[in-house]
Amino acid sequence: METISYEYADALYVNLTNRCDCACVFCLRQNGHKGSIYADDLWLDHEPTREEALRDLLDRDLNRYRELVFCGFGEPTFRIDDILWLVDELKRTAPGLPPVRINTNGHASLLQGRDVCPDLKGRIDVLSISLNGSTPEEYLAVTRPRDGLLAWKAMLDFTREAVKYVPTVMMTVVDKDKSPEELERCRALCQDLGAQLRVRAYIPD
Repeated sequence: METISYEYADALYVNLTNRCDCACVFCLRQNGHKGSIYADDLWLDHEPTREEALRDLLDRDLNRYRELVFCGFGEPTFRIDDILWLVDELKRTAPGLPPVRINTNGHASLLQGRDVCPDLKGRIDVLSISLNGSTPEEYLAVTRPRDGLLAWKAMLDFTREAVKYVPTVMMTVVDKDKSPEELERCRALCQDLGAQLRVRAYIPD
């Protein structure tokens, strides 16, 4: 059975793709997992169509949740157009929709070949962007993106643009092997981009 949506704490998460352009060293999928700390099995045998995802979400009582989060086994913004369509449909058919968040590596515009940030306005309430390091060298070592240095620049550019359209933009780092000095450098970089820093605790395999 496909896990399109799943609950964690008081939020509802949406899993639309297995695809990812990174191979982060701390990611559970690098160790053969098909799930995450949120659910046992998030591997999709096929990517759900936008209509399948909509039916799945409308089967839920969406008013029960604090937040609707697009975050699954892959990078959700491979399907940014489907996410935006889903949000539009849910806002139309599900009154009282909770705030919408996307957890992303910040490569959406790079993946789509266009600036997607203006399309987020009025649809996405929160963006959580993986920063993972204050320098290109650290970022590449931890994130191991398919597009190398281009991905670092794309992530920064995406964040800088996104703050113009999304009310809350945060960048995250995992605290594993991060010194206080490194975390402060990350915080300064976030401030320069107009975003907030969130430090996430490392969860061992």
